[in-house]
Amino acid sequence: MSNPGFSEHTFHSHDGLRLYYRDYGDRLANRTPLLCLTGLTRNSNDFHEFATRHAATRRVICLDYRGRGRSAYDPDPMHYEPAVYLNDIQHLLAVTHVSRVIVMGTSLGGILTMALGTAVPTLMAAAIVNDIGPDVKEDGRQRIAGYVGHALRPSSWDDAIVHLQQNYIGAYPKLDTAGWQRIARGTFTEDKSGGGLKLDYDLNIATALKAQARQPLPDLWPMFRSLRPLPLLALRGALSDILTADTFVRMKREHAGMIAVTVPDVGHVPMLDEPAAETAIDAFLADL
Repeated sequence: MSNPGFSEHTFHSHDGLRLYYRDYGDRLANRTPLLCLTGLTRNSNDFHEFATRHAATRRVICLDYRGRGRSAYDPDPMHYEPAVYLNDIQHLLAVTHVSRVIVMGTSLGGILTMALGTAVPTLMAAAIVNDIGPDVKEDGRQRIAGYVGHALRPSSWDDAIVHLQQNYIGAYPKLDTAGWQRIARGTFTEDKSGGGLKLDYDLNIATALKAQARQPLPDLWPMFRSLRPLPLLALRGALSDILTADTFVRMKREHAGMIAVTVPDVGHVPMLDEPAAETAIDAFLADL
């Protein structure tokens, strides 16, 4: 990629796994850095446009969790779980010398944001959570558990887009071609060994996920309440099958200062370039 607007780095986790991150913007900028945490099977490419937009005023760091994107795959699939991700995130912040950060968390990344509020309460200056809350709608949770780990090998990027449109048009009924191309580039990668494309994550993530899906989710409301001292922006896709309108209302009751924004015509998850999302995020970050 020519002049991508970011530098690429790796570091090693506590158990020796090589993990990848992108670093945008000026490391010495006066504004509080942004840390971007993706959804379950996604990678730092999802945040490229978002990071580029905000890199003019602050540093933006985007991590590939273990087993995603350009990070190494874990030989033990049961390590694909939130406690391990939290450890990795804390190692990332140590190697990047970031002691205070605004966290932008999408889906799983939003759950990790809430967990960071409990585990490292002095870390965050503010938080943005994207289409996730302390209650996760069960049919959406099972939908995700049902597709993760199924090997897909489109023969071309056009085939990849056709597949995504067939399966996710309900979440993005008004998405244009460029938007579908963006999702495809964050979902698949070129398969250098067999030609065509493959999913850009370790399929063994499904092993841990299916074990977790058989158990009820723990009570996440105490973790959410850890964000009460912080400025908080919460986004919800109006068509989401993960974050219900009722949970969104309760989140506002639990965190009186939370800015709640519903993004129209989008399900799980808003891509952050929708006008409602961009306007809300720009206003939220303006004084931080």
